[in-house]
Amino acid sequence: MKPWYERDTHCILAHQQPATLIDMAIKRGIDSHKLLRGTGFFYEDILAGNLQIAPCQYYQLISNARRLLPGDDISFLLGHRLLPGHCGAASAALSNARDLQQALELLLRYRLLLTPLIAPRLHYDADFLYVYWQDTCGASGEWPFLTEMMTTALTSLSRWLSDQHLPWRCYFSHQQPRYIEQYQVHLGEQLTFNSHMDAMVIAREYLHIPWINASPSAAIVAQREADAQLTAMGFEGGFLERIYAHLLHNIQRPTNLDQVAADFAMSSATLKRKLSKHHSHFQAQYDLVRKCLALYLINRQGWSNEQVASYLHFHDANNLRRAFKRWTGVTPAMLKIFTP
Repeated sequence: MKPWYERDTHCILAHQQPATLIDMAIKRGIDSHKLLRGTGFFYEDILAGNLQIAPCQYYQLISNARRLLPGDDISFLLGHRLLPGHCGAASAALSNARDLQQALELLLRYRLLLTPLIAPRLHYDADFLYVYWQDTCGASGEWPFLTEMMTTALTSLSRWLSDQHLPWRCYFSHQQPRYIEQYQVHLGEQLTFNSHMDAMVIAREYLHIPWINASPSAAIVAQREADAQLTAMGFEGGFLERIYAHLLHNIQRPTNLDQVAADFAMSSATLKRKLSKHHSHFQAQYDLVRKCLALYLINRQGWSNEQVASYLHFHDANNLRRAFKRWTGVTPAMLKIFTP
């Protein structure tokens, strides 16, 4: 099994994505010592160009910035600066994507370099592309900030490289905030809050419209260099990403904590500790996978409750309905279709 990174794994180059937030705060008059308090590193360390920080340090940086910077637009302004960003070869590859399809594939491929705290998952159906945002290392209270940031980043990137406003529809699991005008200014009017997922949706017809400023030669060289960087780092993804992928892959096999721990070559106690370190637990991760699958099978595939219950190893449809109500707050019959 390929290695993963955890909350305390030093795997994020501080002079790349974190430095974007640091520079933005300093330009707004925030003292660097106050901004970096509790992170375990100093501004001078970043300037050396080889400092790697852990996700937990990045979370602390975000928390400090939210507390020190005035206004409700920090996540959105950071998002506009984030992609393609200043992440070396990965950013160069992204800036030379030939179309939206390739840009999304590169964002997924180089997520450790471009967006280590929140990973995209891509899903296609006959009419739409869905970008689902996934927690990699236990963002906890910083999750709404991260979804605002990355939704803005992808919206801004696709607008810049395509030279047009693409009709993204944005879904957020949190309640509509009081600063709704920031969402409207930076993301447009196609917004849904209190959703069952954090996601972006766009019609498939926009995926393959050529982006005329892309350089295929530069893209090939940049991808080769970024691939070598990823290989040297050696990580397949964040810990919660790997747990999710494993549960999804084995969803038709009856599973439990002990089985997953054995699959990950660790004791049940160790898996419990790791999940707790990432602000989660086994049942929460297992329910998340089953919720996402149930939403997809009911909404997009039109499966009956009985079919979904059987697929997800519920005793009967009534048990599924009760679980679904616990996951989403509604029964399958009350579910609003998750489409534009």
